[in-house]
Amino acid sequence: MHAHFGLWLFAVALGSSAFGGMLGMASGIFVVPILTTLGGVDIHTAIGASIVSVIACSCGSASSFLKGSLTNIRLAVVLETATTLGALTGVFLVGIIPVSYLYCLFAVVLLVSARQMLVRRADPVVTASEKTSTSWADILKLHASYPDRALGREVAYQVQRVPMGMTLMYGAGLISALLGIGSGVLKIPAMDTALRLPIKVSSATSNFMIGVTAAASAGAYFMRGDIVPSIAGPVVLGSVVGSVLGARILMRVSNEKLRVLFVVVLIALAAQMLLTAFGIHLFGNLA
Repeated sequence: MHAHFGLWLFAVALGSSAFGGMLGMASGIFVVPILTTLGGVDIHTAIGASIVSVIACSCGSASSFLKGSLTNIRLAVVLETATTLGALTGVFLVGIIPVSYLYCLFAVVLLVSARQMLVRRADPVVTASEKTSTSWADILKLHASYPDRALGREVAYQVQRVPMGMTLMYGAGLISALLGIGSGVLKIPAMDTALRLPIKVSSATSNFMIGVTAAASAGAYFMRGDIVPSIAGPVVLGSVVGSVLGARILMRVSNEKLRVLFVVVLIALAAQMLLTAFGIHLFGNLA
């Protein structure tokens, strides 16, 4: 492998991880199409590299998010159980449902999620009258707060409708397993609309969750030989640097700007999914 190709891999991973890490999405959804279409990398090798990059991205930004009190670890553990069950269900359903139908369904879900996030432009302020002392969030002690640098103050938030959030997380894991894509793009709208989390908390918590999910599947990719060190090495290094950069941007950007940016990404991915449903591949396969 030539040195300039390694530098190109590093730059691609850095940009993808900075953007994906800031939004709490798996960087593979950007890395895989770029490596396959522009770099001529085999799809299986690209997916293997993206799996490792997701782990690196999650680990690289973890310290910044934890130090900034953005990641709700207790909530992440609760939601990850539902996502894992959904992914396991999806594995058993692979091949039963036509792929074109799945892409159309995924596009519709993304568009609905984008509309919901755009309508709810401001993060919710829960009053004492809206809080129910018997909620799951109270029992599991999921409520928390985080310091918002853009606002210059501590922001407390109440986690709401945990059963609905877990149901949506199950669906996110199911669809991601059926389509072979990262579920981060579905986790954040679910946390935003159902659990009513601030967008920064949703992004940081999703970033933590996708690292756990990727770590669980990385062993299988390694045993199959899909993780090629010469490709994965520069991608991992770029992912670590990019994730740290993305974490710093996330903590400084305003919630409204972050929400609008995420909506734009959702609409773009929905358009890509609709084209893929009709057999049009503009940017290669997503992963």
